[in-house]
Amino acid sequence: MTDPAQTNPARPLSWYARHGSKIWVGVIIALLAGYLAVTLQRAWLMLGEPSPAAKGLGVALVLLPVVGAWALGREIIFGARMSKLAKILEAEGGLPVDNLPRTPAGRIVREAADAEFLKYKAEAEAAPGNWRSWFRLSCAYDAASDRKRARESMRRAIELYRARA
Repeated sequence: MTDPAQTNPARPLSWYARHGSKIWVGVIIALLAGYLAVTLQRAWLMLGEPSPAAKGLGVALVLLPVVGAWALGREIIFGARMSKLAKILEAEGGLPVDNLPRTPAGRIVREAADAEFLKYKAEAEAAPGNWRSWFRLSCAYDAASDRKRARESMRRAIELYRARA
């Protein structure tokens, strides 16, 4: 599905199109916080038991929310930094245009994404210190369904941006 702003630039984005992802992130955070609270409560009960096995499980249940909160925080920071870079590129007119052909189901045609990817890969290789080229390469990886490399490229873009600031 294409971005409504790209198909008709004169048509403003709806409120949900601008804020929908933030709403869902908020819902996920609230659900995870509830889950972590229940887990901590259960851990507290287990730590109060006389059995060493129960105490061991209680300690493990205390560590689970800590690891969960750390992972959630890391993802939120990653998303905020990525969003900041996207806004900068959008203001400069440097975001890649989503004009790749799609299947009837709405998925990007893999061959077209692979062909477009080569252009952005060459750009990143020509300017390895430019965060903008790594950001665009990340978008190309994502379009080619290589999420792992997309995230690696985006981390590189964020790292380069932060190093220059």
